[in-house]
Parts: sequence; C-alpha cells; structure tokens
Amino acid sequence: MSYNDRLIRASFKQQVDRVPVWYMRQAGRYDPEYRKIKEKYSLLEICRRPELAAEVTLMPVRKLGVDAAILYSDIMNPVASLGIDFDIVKNIGPVIDNPIRSAADVDRLRPIDVEGDLSHILETIRILDKELDVPLITFAGAPFTIASYLIEGRPSKGYIRTKTMMYSEPEVWHKLMQKLGDMVITYVRAHIANGGKAFQLFDSWVGALSPNDFKTYVLPTITRIFTELSDLNVPKIYFPGVASGELLPTLTDLQANVIGLDWRVSITEGRKRLGGKFAVQGNLDPYVLTAPMDLIKQQAKVIIDEGIKEPGYIFNLGHGLFPEASLEKLRELTAYIHEYSAEVLKTGVTVSND
Repeated sequence: MSYNDRLIRASFKQQVDRVPVWYMRQAGRYDPEYRKIKEKYSLLEICRRPELAAEVTLMPVRKLGVDAAILYSDIMNPVASLGIDFDIVKNIGPVIDNPIRSAADVDRLRPIDVEGDLSHILETIRILDKELDVPLITFAGAPFTIASYLIEGRPSKGYIRTKTMMYSEPEVWHKLMQKLGDMVITYVRAHIANGGKAFQLFDSWVGALSPNDFKTYVLPTITRIFTELSDLNVPKIYFPGVASGELLPTLTDLQANVIGLDWRVSITEGRKRLGGKFAVQGNLDPYVLTAPMDLIKQQAKVIIDEGIKEPGYIFNLGHGLFPEASLEKLRELTAYIHEYSAEVLKTGVTVSND
C-alpha cells in the first residue's frame, strides 16, 4: 500500500508535488452519515468506542480525499483523568461540574493516567495506524484553552474568571499551567507511541490575550511543551486559534514545525511575523464555504499562490468546519487544491480562475 506523506514533507519544508490539505473538524456534523451516528451516540460515547471512533476518523479521508486524518476525539477528554467531571452539552460545549476556582482546586488535580483512564483513545490510534494510508494527526488542547473551560465552567466570551485568576492569583495560575502542561506532554507522548504520525496543539481561545499577557502567563508553558516533545520525530503543529495574529511574533523560539494561521492574517504576513522559521497551515475563512463554488476557488487560489511561494505550506481552514458546510463543496475544493497546486508546482505558472 502506498503511503501519502505530503503532509509530513510539507511540515518539514521538503518538496511536495502538490499542496497537502486537511480540515479542522473534518470528521463532523457537516457529514449526513456522521449526523446519523450522533443520533445514537454522544461525542463522548463515540470516543469510548475505538472501532466507531476510528470509523468516524476515516470517513473524511475516504469521502474528501484529504492528505491527513485527524483523530476523532475532544480536547476535554484527558482532563477526566485529572479528576474533572464534565459533559459536552449540545449547543453549549464543555460544561464542568467541579470548576477550578482556588488553589485547593488546583492542588486536587491528579497526574494524568493515559493507559489507565484513556486506553480507549490509544486503541483508536492503534486501529487507525493499521488502516490509514495518510498520516494520523492526534491532538491536545493547550493549557490556556483548557484552563478557560475549567475555570469558567463552560465556554465564555470574556474569560473574566480566567483572567481574574491570571492577574490576581498568578501563583495559582502558573501552578495550573504547570499541571496542564504535564498533562499535554504525557498525553501526546502516548499518542505518538501508539501510532500517531503528527500532533496539533489547539489553543483555540488564546487570541483573547494581549501579546504581553500571552508572553507572561502562557508562552512559558507552550515553550516547555514543545521543548520536552522535541525528541519526537513527527510534525509538531501549534494552532494559536482565532484572532491570534498579534501573537505570532512571540512564537519564533518554539520548537514546533508548523504554525496554524486564522483568516485574519495572510499567509505572507503570517510568515513575516513568524520570521520565516516555520511551515504554515491555513487559512481559508470556514464561512467562505457558504459561497458559490467559483468564489470558494478564487479565495483558495489566492491562499495557495501565497503558500507555495516558499517551502512548507499546508492548506486548511482558519478554524473548524461548521455543521452547515457542504460535503460536496469540500470534496470539490479538495480536488481543486490538489489539481491547481500540482499544476503550478510543476510549471511554475499560476493559472487564472476565469
């Protein structure tokens, strides 16, 4: 069986014959087949069934022709092993029964036991390692993003409790960052040991911080995570989430390979802010997928033309897919990305969409 390693090669800034593409939340509610599965099982129930979780992970690879699979899971899964009780509530998101509000709450968090508490996730990875002919990306939620749920008790727009702890109780905050950093490092190592071929650290909400606050309260832990995982010979991706363009210049010393960009900063500007040190991933606005196909291709073409100016580019969205996205449009977009980028990389001549 041939193995499609374009994502691996692009992550390490090596030559590719076409731009690799995958989509955040590509195993999700835009797919009618997945929606039928969700009528019977919750997200967490699917995660606890390795064969089913593996099948959901495989579906977009088969249907869309993407160059990577991303593990069907949730960023909250590992916190259960720390002693956090939570549920994923429809139309809300993670809801925490015992939120973190004090030093005592931080102290009671246990070290993660991946083999003991999360063996179903490792089994899913092992199944996929045997089935896939593209790389499997596994992932973890970054400490700030996880902390925002643990402290607020549910998704938040202003992160007032989170920032109050950060500013008013910095010792408690840094202890929480330390524990969540340890969780991520142990969790990711287990993923790679069981067959993961790349990993992404999702920091979906860290764009809520100023660059100075990010450098003070979050970046030291992000730096430690990538430093301690630097011996893993797999692509390491950091996605600092939405509205994070102003944070990019602070990331230049990370021992990561790829930085994910949202749609608010261009590929060219993102590379400039990152000092040209990383491969980049992104950055189509997901809601462009509501447009006519001609406009979707026009916007994708602009991004691809910028991406292929330098080695190290992976096409993705600037955030995750949404339920109203069209499976047919995604399939057509994937084919267009492959065909257009292959032609340009072969000839060196950009092609008009007209």
